[in-house]
Amino acid sequence: MASTSTSAPVAHNAVPPPSVSSASRSSRVAPHSHTKGLGLTSEGLANVDGAGFIGQTNAREACGVIVDLIKSRKFSGRALLLVGAPGTGKTALALAVSHELGSKVPFCPMVGSEVYSTEVKKTEVLAEAFRRAIGLRIKETKEVYEGEVTELTPTESENPLSGYGKTVSHVIIGLKTVKGTKQLRLDPSIYEAILKEKIVVGDVVYIEQQSGAVKVGFSFVAQLPVLNKAQRVGRSDAYASSYDLESETYVPLPKGEVHKRKELVQDVTLGDLDSANARPQGGQDIMSVMGSLVKSSRTEVTDKLRREVNKIVKGYVDQGVAEVVPGVVFIDEVHMLDIECFTYLNALLESPMAPTVILATNRGNSLVRGTIDIVSPHGIPVDLLDRCMIVKTESYTREQVGKVVNLRAIVEGLKLGPGVLETLAAEGERTSLRYTLQLLTPASISATLKGRSQIEQEDISEMGELFLDAKTSAGLIENAEDGKFL
Repeated sequence: MASTSTSAPVAHNAVPPPSVSSASRSSRVAPHSHTKGLGLTSEGLANVDGAGFIGQTNAREACGVIVDLIKSRKFSGRALLLVGAPGTGKTALALAVSHELGSKVPFCPMVGSEVYSTEVKKTEVLAEAFRRAIGLRIKETKEVYEGEVTELTPTESENPLSGYGKTVSHVIIGLKTVKGTKQLRLDPSIYEAILKEKIVVGDVVYIEQQSGAVKVGFSFVAQLPVLNKAQRVGRSDAYASSYDLESETYVPLPKGEVHKRKELVQDVTLGDLDSANARPQGGQDIMSVMGSLVKSSRTEVTDKLRREVNKIVKGYVDQGVAEVVPGVVFIDEVHMLDIECFTYLNALLESPMAPTVILATNRGNSLVRGTIDIVSPHGIPVDLLDRCMIVKTESYTREQVGKVVNLRAIVEGLKLGPGVLETLAAEGERTSLRYTLQLLTPASISATLKGRSQIEQEDISEMGELFLDAKTSAGLIENAEDGKFL
């Protein structure tokens, strides 16, 4: 039966009307937002639908054993290799392993083809990825000054660089809390932060003191404590008026003393330390500024620099100031690496500070890149393959495809009409899981343009006509006369 609506059909490229709740912002949904872990029981068995993971029971249980090996520090010198067809959950497994190791564990994903760059050597790209996957948890005690500003006086002096004008030599700031007051003489660099935060007398401020005890880098120079961070908390409630609506945020006078000590934990990676020290800080003259503009965006880190950083990190660990947190390096499409990268990968695996390495590929027997006649399983040399614990992923059944589609619809906030889930499950079994998931959002847009709040089967059929799956596209090319053009 035809629709009773007399309005003209909306074009596919029409902009949908704004939602009623346009004031609220929706968060970005990533492809694996629903994956929270491996979904295993305490005995190491896989739940049917645990932690947002559907299917892949054997692979999840195998990865659970790997997680136990990693936690017991008995997985060094080895790697986990995930093999299986495209769209069978290899990336989700790697992400789930990272979740099982902890929320603060660094996860560094990359694709094998990322190593081919005109700016940096292939082995350097691999080394950078490994360094970014090694975390460093620094426990720092910071000196903090907090209170209401009672005095703010910048003191000027003659500029030593020129005979004209004056410069700020120091700043006098008075702070008050419930327990007392204190006057501070601050470095002139703090004055820029004060101006940026628009701090005036009567504001409640929070100032951090950098002691230099824990500093990113290895160039440590003994220096006096410098107050280098000022933050405006709000206006003191002593200045609050009786108006119902105010443009200011009024906060109470801070309790305790003006000077406090706070224990802070900072998470960085060895890659962050390498990058911070690989870029030398130039001067303020015009030649230094121009040089920083024209130099390459990527800076290659030398082995000498890494050894210096490792030496400093080891000193921190021995002092109990920092803790090394090995993360996870995930190299997808690992068959895209060449023989030089595979050889270097062997050396990185034997490093005493190596993170957990997870490789993934969808290739069978293939030629190892960079060679002429070496054919190896998964395109990986046998010597590296011998170091890997191999886990295979299986193709999804129709029932499992339906569960994944239903889960993604819930995560993305989409409503499915009667029979839609069964249609998508059958389509996923015929084509692929990825293609089926890709139809969800376009179908929801089609339903919205037609004034419906849920996806119907006609929306799925319409999107199936607009967007081809890989098998259909390949069939069209095969049926073409020359096989080159459609």
